[in-house]
Parts: sequence; C-alpha cells; structure tokens
Amino acid sequence: MDNSSAGSGGFKGGLGGLFSGGSPEYSNTELSGVPLTGMSPLSPYLNVDPRYLVQDTDEFILPTGANKTRGRFELAFFTIGGSCMTGAALGALNGLRLGLTETRDMAWSKPRNVQILNMVTRQGASWANSLGSVALLYSVFGVAIEKARGAEDDINTIAAGTMTGVLFKSASGLKGAARGGLVGLALSGAYALYNNWDHITGSSSPSRLY
Repeated sequence: MDNSSAGSGGFKGGLGGLFSGGSPEYSNTELSGVPLTGMSPLSPYLNVDPRYLVQDTDEFILPTGANKTRGRFELAFFTIGGSCMTGAALGALNGLRLGLTETRDMAWSKPRNVQILNMVTRQGASWANSLGSVALLYSVFGVAIEKARGAEDDINTIAAGTMTGVLFKSASGLKGAARGGLVGLALSGAYALYNNWDHITGSSSPSRLY
C-alpha cells in the first residue's frame, strides 16, 4: 500500500511538474504580500479601477461658457424672497411687542386679541415691503453695474449697496439720501470685507454670494 501511494504521489508530482513547467507552489499567505506590479487594483464588485472613482476636484456639468458660481441675476430671486420673508418675521415680532405694550391695560378679551393681531399683520407687511424693496433695488443695481462693467467683483457690491441706500432714502431730502448712502456703503463694505476675509488671512476662500 505504501509503495502504491508513494508511486501515485510521484506520478501526480511528475504530471504536475510536466504541466506547470516545474514552477514551485506558493501558499496564499506567501502571495498576499507580493505587490501586483503593473496591474491596477480592481474592485471585486464593480470590476473597475477604484482610483477613477476618487476625484481631487469638484466636477460639474455646466453649459458652455457658464461659471461654477451663480451670478447676481440668479441670486436676485433668492435675495428678494429671503428679504421679504425675513422682514415679515421681524415685523410680526415687532408688531406683537407693540400690541402687547399698547394693550397691557386691557383685560384678555376678543377686542385685545384683534388689536394685537392687527398690529402684527400691519408691522409684518410693512417690514416685508421695506426689506423687499431694498433687496429689489440692490439686485437691480448689482445686475446693471455688472452688465455695464463686464466684470463681477466687490466693486459692484459696494456700488450697488451705496446706490440702494441713496435711492431708498431719497424721499427724505439730500441729507436723508446722504445718510442712506453712507449706511449702504458701510453695510456693503462690511459684506465685501467678510467675503474677502479668508483671502486677507491667507485661508481658503469660501463660496461667495453676491
């Protein structure tokens, strides 16, 4: 028996050496540390090179000639709508404060509730109208200046803010228009400084909203 098994083992070894060209056999443990030179690591699930799935930079599908950032015209709708909603919320809070102050001598009753509600709706509509008008003027001036200069930078932001303040307070006379222009200049200048703060400090720049 031993001779037959040894003979069969020698016969198998001879056939293995014949078909394998005499190459030595290695275990999986020995092959695990061998680098695959010249071969790309393929994913066993996708059958693709995973290095192509990792991108160092953001990639967008944009129309020809379009920028990766939204322009003033696209942001105008968001600016106007957000300003109206913010003004309505702030005005409602102010109206609630005024209504509670003016009716503090009244007992809790239906007339007092109606008066407070009227004050809330009146103040909310007034504040929404004011902030919405400011946002509309700022957006119109910003788009017009951008088209006229053919460039988009912080100069447009400061100029649009200053002109918005002047026109919004123009009904109050020259002094009122001047004060409005100074307020617009200060606010737009502070916003431009905030947008460029990372450039000033040397950090990476954030996404800008004009």
